[in-house]
Amino acid sequence: MNNAFRLIAVLLLAASLFQQTGCIVVENEFSALPPGPWRGVLELEPNLVTPNPDGEPLPEKLNLEFEEVTNGELPFNFEVVYTNDTDFYIELINGAERFRVDDITIGLDRSTAKDTIVINFPVYDSRIEAIYEEDVMEGEWIVNNRGEDYRIPFKGYHGKGHRFTTLRKTPKTDLSGKWAVTFGVEGGESEQYPAVAELKQDGNALTGTFMTETGDYRFLEGSVQADKVYLSCFDGAHAFMFEARIREDGSLLGSFRSGKHFQTLWTAKKDSEATLADPDSLTGLKAGYSTLEFAFPTPSGDTLRFPDARYEGKVVIVQLLGTWCPNCRDETEFLKAYLENHPQADLEVIGLAFERYEDPEKAMAAIRRFKDHLNPGYEIALAGPADKLAAAAALPMLSEVIAYPTMIIINKNGEVERIHTGFNGPATSAYVDFRKEFNTFIASLLE
Repeated sequence: MNNAFRLIAVLLLAASLFQQTGCIVVENEFSALPPGPWRGVLELEPNLVTPNPDGEPLPEKLNLEFEEVTNGELPFNFEVVYTNDTDFYIELINGAERFRVDDITIGLDRSTAKDTIVINFPVYDSRIEAIYEEDVMEGEWIVNNRGEDYRIPFKGYHGKGHRFTTLRKTPKTDLSGKWAVTFGVEGGESEQYPAVAELKQDGNALTGTFMTETGDYRFLEGSVQADKVYLSCFDGAHAFMFEARIREDGSLLGSFRSGKHFQTLWTAKKDSEATLADPDSLTGLKAGYSTLEFAFPTPSGDTLRFPDARYEGKVVIVQLLGTWCPNCRDETEFLKAYLENHPQADLEVIGLAFERYEDPEKAMAAIRRFKDHLNPGYEIALAGPADKLAAAAALPMLSEVIAYPTMIIINKNGEVERIHTGFNGPATSAYVDFRKEFNTFIASLLE
């Protein structure tokens, strides 16, 4: 009896220990990533300030240490959402924007014997590949159209809801409002370019964007800590990070990183009247031209031509774009919505894509992915490489091409009415005004 009692006691103790050590596995009802908030981090190169080409220290570059954050880390937030016990999607969160990602695969990596997740952003031909164990992911963000070596280390942490920091230092000032910005201040005047920042601050929380003459930097989110400013955005295509110091006169001095391939310095002064050049004034037709003429191949094997009988007596919008470009995606969705809301209009849209892939087959594949996911409702042809000089050569009647996207509007007589450079999308205040003006203008051409 004593031996039997001891055996029963041992079994009960073993069962109790098993339940304690195995409780995480038993209670986890999800097939892969834990649901809820995650904090992602892209680990950029640690040197965030562009060296002075002349080799001399510039006063503007001093005191740009950002002690509240880890040097070189670009943070972003996302959420894992389950639709049932096995199926889930991810939402990237940048300010007011929640960008849904459904193209996700999971499996066992034989080389590491660990669970691996691949988060695909097919429109932008990029992906995150990471191993995951319980509440942590570790891997890389890979951008195919920038070459095999464009990889940035990535880490993800479940249950972390903050972006830059959990600190709550009292902000030196309220940054809400409009700012006149100059990028490239470390270089000569030829390297500088203007922008307008629109910021909204609520305590330590900061959101907003930067508008330039070629487009906006989309939905940015971050924090103000004492005299330091932080903003970031990650949407699968671009990784933007802004850091700045609030100076004694209230102006801002900061650094800007776009992924690991671009960095520059910028300054900003609050200015409620800050403006940019008229986007309809930046590109025009050369003397002696009144319209466009082109013929480019499509992914289906056809040739897209203008002029052509199908466009006679119609208003035509020619969109110069790149499938790799978020501003182009914003404009594509804008044009798609217009076509859906005006199905009877005598209006045609033509997309001319300038792609990062030199291989025509890869470029065509990028266009097909773009069309499959966005379903824009109009044809897109491959016009050349993603180079502004190449675009100008492909359309020699244009004075120049300075941005993707560029929208060329042609009237029913086949004449160019206006050329709109860049696209400030839904992250900006300019978007609402542009939509109203565009609707009015197109309606006048359709009469």
